[in-house]
Amino acid sequence: MIKEYLTISYVAGPLIIVEKTTDVKYQELVEIELSSGEIRRGQVLEVTEDKAIVQVFEGTTGIDVSDSKVRFLGKVIELPVSLDILGRIFDGSGRPIDNGPQIIAEKKLDINGNPLNPYARDYPNDFIQTGISSIDVLNTLVRGQKLPIFSGAGLPHARLASQIARQSKVLGKEEKFAVVFAAMGITFEEASFFINDFRRTGAIEKCVMFINLANNPAVERIITPRMALTCAEYLAFEKNMHVLVILTDMTNYCEALREVSAARKEVPGRRGYPGYLYTDLATLYERAGRIKDKKGSITLIPILTMPEDDKTHPIPDLTGYITEGQIILSRELHHKGIYPPINVLPSLSRLKDKGIGLNKTREDHANVMNQLFASYARGKEVKELAVILGEAALTKIDKKYVKFADKFEELFIKQSEDENRSIEESLNVGWQLLTILPIEELKRIKDEFIKKYLPKDTLKDEKINAITR
Repeated sequence: MIKEYLTISYVAGPLIIVEKTTDVKYQELVEIELSSGEIRRGQVLEVTEDKAIVQVFEGTTGIDVSDSKVRFLGKVIELPVSLDILGRIFDGSGRPIDNGPQIIAEKKLDINGNPLNPYARDYPNDFIQTGISSIDVLNTLVRGQKLPIFSGAGLPHARLASQIARQSKVLGKEEKFAVVFAAMGITFEEASFFINDFRRTGAIEKCVMFINLANNPAVERIITPRMALTCAEYLAFEKNMHVLVILTDMTNYCEALREVSAARKEVPGRRGYPGYLYTDLATLYERAGRIKDKKGSITLIPILTMPEDDKTHPIPDLTGYITEGQIILSRELHHKGIYPPINVLPSLSRLKDKGIGLNKTREDHANVMNQLFASYARGKEVKELAVILGEAALTKIDKKYVKFADKFEELFIKQSEDENRSIEESLNVGWQLLTILPIEELKRIKDEFIKKYLPKDTLKDEKINAITR
């Protein structure tokens, strides 16, 4: 039953307080009718005995306390879903903005879904190829994983997100793959980039986009990722699709949470963010994964810009606790003109060992990954030493590691935005780089793999004999 009130008593930021209410429920959907006839939408945020706090999605500007009507609709926010949502673009509240028809709903789903039951979860173990060597080889993405990208202001995380969205696929299986892309608080220019790029490459056909612009109400950002994850759950667990969800930028989402928290006069936590920030992020991130006896899956890549490039900031810090690793972008590599500027040394994929190897990527993957990582780390250390002691203090082998580190950044990490490398191509680039080092330095690779995969022109007869002895 719809209940209507003329009892708005207070307006604060994105919130209004409605008094003398009865039987109002938490998260109930609300309509606010202004004296001009304009209708705005909201959601019940808090209920007391005879008061309700409502957050208004379109903002509270122009709401007249005495003349505005508030209607409680008796239902929660729902997203209409069907397979027709593929290829469509919606605003942050789930309304089409691509001049296409309204969605004829197969069903309507509550956007406030639940995190996956840990007992029902299936372990992620299928490799997802992104076509980006520094992710595929060194920080492997696994189907059902939560792998965030930590970026900074001015770094090309938007270009990287777009590349991952259009190139990602599950290898070896002809299974349906879809991308759900949600952008929160982005500029019109960024939104145009994503939409035009997806249309140019044809990726839009397997994609569902939710766009919340910077000039849209900040409070709308709170429901945008929930819309995206509800859409992903429908495609994955009801239509048996493998869904990659990209959320950018989670920092803008958290800023919206802080704004609502401040308007409610809650006691702030670290840096003014609400004390429940960890719990709130977990309710989003933990909706991703695989479910036993279900063919579909949700793989999640949240992207966040670290304020002042500080990875101890509450948003990246708490995100790192909830997710299974992180990909960190480097300002130093970006200044060198390297794209994508992925800093592989502090980056980590905690599930990479489960998605690589024979019958998944290639038998030599783990060995090559370990050797490339160790050799690059050694090269970076030697370069730092050279700054202090001078290049004259370096040994012959030290200089080879310096050369390896430079070539690794130039040939392995660096690739063009439209370069979609297969895992075999990425591993072969790694083997080519390892020819810079003497074979005796390849201590993390089995001799049988050296003999099989190391480019033959670097293997002299005596070295083959030494390996096979």
